[in-house]
Amino acid sequence: MALTGRLGLLALLGAILPIVLPSWWTLAALWGVLLAALAVDLTLAGNVRALRLHREGDTSVRLGETARVSLIVENTGRRRVKGRLRDVWPPSAAAGPRVVKLDVPAGERRRVETTLVPTRRGDRQAVTVTIRSSGPLGLAARQLSRRAPWTVRVLPAFPSRRHLPGKLAKLRELTGQHVALIRGQGTEFDSLREYVDGDDVRSIDWRATARRRDVVVRTWRPERDRRIYLVLDTGRTSAGRVGDIPRLDCSMDAALLLGALASRAGDRVDLLAYDRRVRARVEGASRTDLLPAMVRAMAPLEPELIESDAAGMVSTLMSRVRQRCLVVLLTELNSAAIEEGLLPLLPQLTARHLVMIAAVADPRVGEMAAARGDLAAVYDAAAAERARAERRRLTAELRGYGVEVVDAPPADIAPALADAYLALKAAGRL
Repeated sequence: MALTGRLGLLALLGAILPIVLPSWWTLAALWGVLLAALAVDLTLAGNVRALRLHREGDTSVRLGETARVSLIVENTGRRRVKGRLRDVWPPSAAAGPRVVKLDVPAGERRRVETTLVPTRRGDRQAVTVTIRSSGPLGLAARQLSRRAPWTVRVLPAFPSRRHLPGKLAKLRELTGQHVALIRGQGTEFDSLREYVDGDDVRSIDWRATARRRDVVVRTWRPERDRRIYLVLDTGRTSAGRVGDIPRLDCSMDAALLLGALASRAGDRVDLLAYDRRVRARVEGASRTDLLPAMVRAMAPLEPELIESDAAGMVSTLMSRVRQRCLVVLLTELNSAAIEEGLLPLLPQLTARHLVMIAAVADPRVGEMAAARGDLAAVYDAAAAERARAERRRLTAELRGYGVEVVDAPPADIAPALADAYLALKAAGRL
């Protein structure tokens, strides 16, 4: 049973009147009338236990977009249920409205719409539904909370998809009318043509030259059906926030753009999320199923506040990938984690695969390095410049092992990684 604000006002009035009219029989009569009205009102209130709750609506939504979930309230009782309803969701679901009016006649049903604009990825589950059924006098109400399970999976936002048309145009230029003339690993034969000044002499086809009595060269195009293995580091370094965005979310966005681009190029794309164990895996997905599969696998991922096991990650990769491929590791350029974990294993990895490391740089460090306002700003600038120098040193060391490094701020990491992939294609290295 729940008491309403109207009953509180009547109780206050019942306390004041005996002061004005000080007599015991007046007080007893007033309280008797009040209790009787309360009992009648509670008796006539609709039975909330006779309500049946059902849900329908969206089960997934992209981060930042709106989902709609309907709660269907069915009254199986004999009296009308009139009052208020609150559909409770986690704060990160940003559900609304918080409270709605409810009026369900006996034997009928009503639909209550709830909109969600989630602020975090992952699964958002409904908590409880609280219904308060008021009596006709509005003095008392029956209240009940019960569960009406429903889950909305919040998918990565993928804001970099706006860059995809431009990258696809570059890809068509690379693999379409303009044929790559650089001979090297990861290219396949396209056609023969006459030699012109500037052609690579290594591309001369001597047998065709002998048959035609003219110098003929082979033209090459980037090989299709190569394998790209994307590795998301979900360890402690991925939990850091760059601005208002976790590093892991920036890495996911870059992986989605590269996956979409590589699949359009005819390459096979796989995904592995790893810290000390496999958190998610997508392998063998077709071109049409790749992005949905990647999005579903990424949605529930959260950074783990543990140090990533580089040896376990490399071992997992070597056991899963036999043929040479491009391994793209999306991680942070943290000197301690890289030097102690990954660097000793790079010779083993680069001997069999082409390796690329993509990291999200913090633009705030650049702003701090340029500040000179006061003494505190000068100290901040010195610390920022030292951090930048350490990052440059680590990048040079990684490139010394033959690793391609992409280091860019959150807004640029996805297109920069796509450009690095296209550059490998143009150079005939992939």
